[in-house]
Amino acid sequence: MTDLAGFWRHTPRLTALAVAVLLIAGGLMALASENAYRDERAGDVEVQARILAATVTAALSFNDRTAAGEYVAALSASPEFEAAGVYEASGRLFAAYSTGGMPPVPRAAERPGHHFNGDHLTVTVPVMQDGQAIGSVSLRTQVEPFARRAERYVGMALLLAMTLLIVLVLGAAQAALARANRDLAAHARDLSAANEALNAEIAEREKVEAALRQSQKMEAMGQLTGGIAHDFNNLLQALASCLQLVGRRAKEPSILPLLETGHQAIDRGAKLVQQLMAFARRQTLRPEPMDVRDRLLGMADLLTRAIRADITLETQVEPGLWPVEVDPTQFELAILNLAVNARDAMPEGGRLRITARNRPADGACGDLVQVTVGDTGTGMEPEVKARVFEPFFTTKEVGKGSGLGLAQVYGFTRQSSGWVEIDSAPGQGTAVSLFLPRTAKPVAAPALVRALDTARGAGRRLLLVEDDPVVGSMVAAALDEIGYAVLRAANAEEALGLLTDGDLRIDILFSDVVMPGPMNGVDLAHTARRLRPGLPVVLTTGYSEDIARIEGVRVLPKPYRVGALAELLDAALVAEGPAEGAGLRVR
Repeated sequence: MTDLAGFWRHTPRLTALAVAVLLIAGGLMALASENAYRDERAGDVEVQARILAATVTAALSFNDRTAAGEYVAALSASPEFEAAGVYEASGRLFAAYSTGGMPPVPRAAERPGHHFNGDHLTVTVPVMQDGQAIGSVSLRTQVEPFARRAERYVGMALLLAMTLLIVLVLGAAQAALARANRDLAAHARDLSAANEALNAEIAEREKVEAALRQSQKMEAMGQLTGGIAHDFNNLLQALASCLQLVGRRAKEPSILPLLETGHQAIDRGAKLVQQLMAFARRQTLRPEPMDVRDRLLGMADLLTRAIRADITLETQVEPGLWPVEVDPTQFELAILNLAVNARDAMPEGGRLRITARNRPADGACGDLVQVTVGDTGTGMEPEVKARVFEPFFTTKEVGKGSGLGLAQVYGFTRQSSGWVEIDSAPGQGTAVSLFLPRTAKPVAAPALVRALDTARGAGRRLLLVEDDPVVGSMVAAALDEIGYAVLRAANAEEALGLLTDGDLRIDILFSDVVMPGPMNGVDLAHTARRLRPGLPVVLTTGYSEDIARIEGVRVLPKPYRVGALAELLDAALVAEGPAEGAGLRVR
C-alpha cells in the first residue's frame, strides 16, 4: 500500500517528464517525417522527369520543337504538375508548359537536382543520348504547405498531452493501461496501413521504372529504325532514278512493263519503310478523302504475305461504300496490325475476315463506315480485353511483340474522330471494328504520271546537294536528261562555297536533309535563302517531313520518281520567280 501511495505521489512528475519526452520525440518524429516527405516527393517527381527526358530525346536530337511541345503539353492531363520545361544543351529554353495563373519556367536551365522554394519543388534532370547530355528537363510541382502539415503534428501532440492529463485525473492505473493498449492498437493499425501504402507505392514505382525502361527501348529502336530507313530510302531512290533513265533510253516496248513493275516494287518498299517508321515514332497524320474499298483490295497482297498459308483471307465490302477522310498510310498500318494480331491468335490456322459496311446516322452520331477485322482464333479473357489498347501491354512472349499494335489502332482511330470496339471471348475468336466518320469530300482520282518534258529545265542551273554518291549520280543524270545544268556538292559546306560565289548563277537548290557534318539540309536552306533572297529551295528526306518544315520550302519524301521531282522543281521555280543572282555571269 505504501509503495502504491509513493507511486501516486510521483505521478505528476512522471507525467510531466513523459509529456516532455513525448513532445521532444514528437518534434524529432515530425522533423524526420518532414525530411522523409520531401525526399519521397522529390523522388516521385524525379521519376516523372526522367520519363519525360526519355520521351523528348528524339525531339531534341532532331530539333523538333513541335513534338517536344506536345510531349510537355501532355502533362496538362495531370493536375500534379504546374510547369515543365525542356532545355537545349546550351541551357536555352526549347519547349515549355505552365498551368493558368502559375509563373512560367525559367528561360535558362537550372543545374540538375532537387530545388525547394517554399511550397514549390523543382526537379531538373539531364537528357542523355549515347552517354552525352543533349539537354535537360525541368518539372515544377506544389508540395503540401508546411503550415498544413504542422497542424497535424500539433494536433497529435495535443491529443497525447490530453490523454496523459486524463490519466492523471482519473488516477487509475487500469484505465491508463487500457488506454495505452488502445493507443498501441491504433498505432498498429496505422503502421499496418502505412506498410500497405508503402508496398503499393513500391509496386507503382516498379511499374513506372518498367515503363521507363520500355520507353528507352522504344527510343533506341526508333533511332535504329530511322537510320535503317534513311539508308534503305537512298537505295530505293538510286534504283528508282536508274530505272527512270533506263526507261528513257529503252527502245524495246517489251521492256516498259518490266520497268513499271520495278517502279511498283520500289513504291511498295517505300510504303513498307513508312509503316516501319510509324512503329518507331509518332507520325503526323495526313488525312485525305479515301475510298476504303480500293484501299482494302489494294492491300490484299500485303495481307497475304503478312499471314500464313494455313490462314484463309476473306474480304467483303458493301456496295456503294462511303468515303472517309483519314491518313491512308496509317489506315493501312492499322489494318496490318490487326491482321498480324489475328494471325498470332490462330497458331493452328483459321479464317481472317475483313468486312466494311455503311452505318447510317442513328441520332447519337453521324454517318459512319465500319471496318471489321475478325478471326477464328483463341479469343481473349475479360481482363485481357479490358487492357488491350494500353501501350506496351501484350500477352505475347518476351520478344514476340512490343504491345504497340492495338495502341496504334486506337490512337489512329481517335485522331480520325472515330472509335474502336472489340468483341472477343475465349475460344470464340476476336473481332475489332473501326468506326470512321463519313466525309462529303470527293475522292481524288489517281494521278496520271505525265511524261518528262526535256525542255522544262532548259537554261536552268540547279545545285544538287547529296552525300550519297550513287544517289547523287543517278539524280544528276536524270536532271540532265530534262535539261537542267547540274552543279553537285557532297555536303552543306561544299554547297555554301558555291552559294557564296557571286559570279556563279544558281537558279534553284535541291538538297538532302540528313547529311554528315555540322550542317544539315535545313540549316543549308536557311543560309542559302539569306545569302540569295528569293532562291527557290526544294528539300528531300527519308525521315518524317516534319523535320524539314520551312515556310516557302517544298519537301519531297524519298524515294521519289524523277517525274515527281521535276514537277516540284517546276512549281518552286514558278512560285519564287527568278532568284537573286539569276542574271549573273555563268561560268
